[in-house]
Amino acid sequence: MSLLEKAKVAAEKARVAAQQGVHQGQAKLDAMQAKRRAEALLRELGAAYYSEQRRGGSHDAVDSALAALDAHAAEHGGIDTTAHSEGDSSM
Repeated sequence: MSLLEKAKVAAEKARVAAQQGVHQGQAKLDAMQAKRRAEALLRELGAAYYSEQRRGGSHDAVDSALAALDAHAAEHGGIDTTAHSEGDSSM
């Protein structure tokens, strides 16, 4: 194998590795965005439930929030419902 052929093979390997890195980074970003959206949906559900229970709010808002969470879970998988404090660094 000539030096030029070796260089081409090395360049192709580097290109493939770079593409894999980009795909992994995008997947991680997508997962983080899905988690943030799920957390926002859970907050909306909590607010709707509180409003219904304590302020005479409509149950329709609770149903709507539950439907949004169900749709999100169907698209992205399960939703972490464990409670986290505001200062929790694991989020």
